[in-house]
Amino acid sequence: MRKLLLLAALPMVAAAAPSQMLLGIDGKTTFEAARVRNGPGGQDLVAVLDVSDPAHPKVSSQLALPNSVFGPPTNLQITPDGRLGLVASSMVTAEKDGSFTASPDNTLHVLDLSSQPARLVETITVGRQPSGLSISRDGRMALVANRAGKSVSVLSIEGTAVRQVAEVPINEQAAAVAIAPDGKRAFVAENLAGVVGVLSIDGANVTYDKANDIPTGPGVYNLDVTPDGRTVIAANTATDGNNSATTLCVIDAAAARPHAVGFATVGQGPEGLAISPDGKWVAAPLLNGSSAFHAAPGYHSSGVLQVFGVDGQTLTLAGQAPLGAIPEGVAWSQDSQWLYVGNYADRSLQVFRMEGGKPVDAGSVPLPGQPASLRGAAR
Repeated sequence: MRKLLLLAALPMVAAAAPSQMLLGIDGKTTFEAARVRNGPGGQDLVAVLDVSDPAHPKVSSQLALPNSVFGPPTNLQITPDGRLGLVASSMVTAEKDGSFTASPDNTLHVLDLSSQPARLVETITVGRQPSGLSISRDGRMALVANRAGKSVSVLSIEGTAVRQVAEVPINEQAAAVAIAPDGKRAFVAENLAGVVGVLSIDGANVTYDKANDIPTGPGVYNLDVTPDGRTVIAANTATDGNNSATTLCVIDAAAARPHAVGFATVGQGPEGLAISPDGKWVAAPLLNGSSAFHAAPGYHSSGVLQVFGVDGQTLTLAGQAPLGAIPEGVAWSQDSQWLYVGNYADRSLQVFRMEGGKPVDAGSVPLPGQPASLRGAAR
């Protein structure tokens, strides 16, 4: 308690939200040719990425905190004022009989980003296997989708104090969550059920009614809301493991009862998904079979980036570009002119300059480990 009081008493200078992003580094899980191998978690990191020069991002801070590829890529986010970073730890490993097995974690780390370097403020308990995370536009609430817990944790944010105030049962794996800009609704990707759930928000009171679930497609894993709050785009990853084409589902989020209004076909495995701050584009890094065993029929050595134009509730493919192996996290610059993708197996951050919706490769930055997640400030 004394430590928290001292932190609260320190003068705080707000970090510039547009100039920082968070990277979750998994140092314990590797995708090999014929197996996925888990090791000790001592090499996990959370890194702060300085993007004040958007063409040349660089790591400005590193914290030795647990992170996992099984849960992200949206398990972390920065508050709109840039002061705090929230990072959920999805899975941890433990050694038994000479091998390491993974099991759900239930912790969330609160980072002070106003200090240089960034530092850990506290660690709190949330639901089991916290995966997707969303912070409200006013910065006073966060929601966490818990896959193993089949729930959504409701967090209050007051200064540097973050507390779980409720856990809303969903009764299905919850892989991602997104709060609408007006703060009155949130949308939950119910991964195995193939639906997006709708949460009603009234102050600190968050409720869920299964009757309002929106069928979207198999393996719905990620989603985002347009800045005007009118549209949700949800990414379906499929469940057959055969490199099948999948879809982005477009949801009318402003209707009295939100519902699906259209689909766009994408390639295999859009685990990463992000709508640009100007609302004109949605980026979907595709695994493209790069996380599969090498003998599998759908295996490819690298991923693919697809960028779609968003015109109301219509998506049109605008451009695509090759990626590295196992692309996961994706984030936009605040001016929507730059795009960043984390390539897990390559341990790199790929940088793209946007030209009319077409991603132009502007190089890559080596990272201190395998990037499982990537995100900037809530908006």
